[in-house]
Amino acid sequence: MPVNTDKLAPLTILALDTCTESCSVALRHHGRIYAQQADAPREHSQRLLPMVDAVLTEAQLSLSEVALIAYGRGPGSFTGIRICTSMTQGLALGQDLPVVGISTLQAMAQAAMDEQGAQQVVAAIDARMGEVYWGEFVCEAGIATLVGRERVCAPDAVSRDLNYHYEVVACGTGFDAYPELVIDGMTISSLAKFPEAKYMLTLAALAHSKGLSTDVDGLAPVYLRDTVTWKKLPGRE
Repeated sequence: MPVNTDKLAPLTILALDTCTESCSVALRHHGRIYAQQADAPREHSQRLLPMVDAVLTEAQLSLSEVALIAYGRGPGSFTGIRICTSMTQGLALGQDLPVVGISTLQAMAQAAMDEQGAQQVVAAIDARMGEVYWGEFVCEAGIATLVGRERVCAPDAVSRDLNYHYEVVACGTGFDAYPELVIDGMTISSLAKFPEAKYMLTLAALAHSKGLSTDVDGLAPVYLRDTVTWKKLPGRE
């Protein structure tokens, strides 16, 4: 059964993600979605703000009219996560906007569910160093819902908690990097290789309705490798 989005739709949400090779921005306003996406792994910092300006201009909105900023919180590229977090911080700080982090793995799973009607999804991002970022999701009321926990691990150490007697859709660069992850019962998605901001919008509205959004000081990037940290802008202690 699909999620009842009647109460979620009026919320004007700006979403952005740069956590992988893909850079994407999306805006939902009065039920319409405005989106831009580019595969430009070394140009995220140059492209992101012009893309934000483009969707706001197309919707004839200013940033002050946005109610919530959703950001790709990771896992993914360390540099990409830092860019997304820092850009979100700068945008939210200027307008005192609430923010909410969305998992890149969940965003890919949501894309597979929205576009392919998938009921079970495995999302894997190449984490380099012989590892993958891994998450398993089931469709609950139209929403990609995590089974177990997200993790970073070697391909031969992934958890397999889904019912592989039924179709499982696999998405993400982890399956290109490690073909051995593909097992019987999996279908590879060509539509959800990278996370895209437009698939974060419903997830963000739902999270906000559950009280999970925070002020800008609550930004929480997720690296999964716990040796990595990020720094807030000066003056934000």
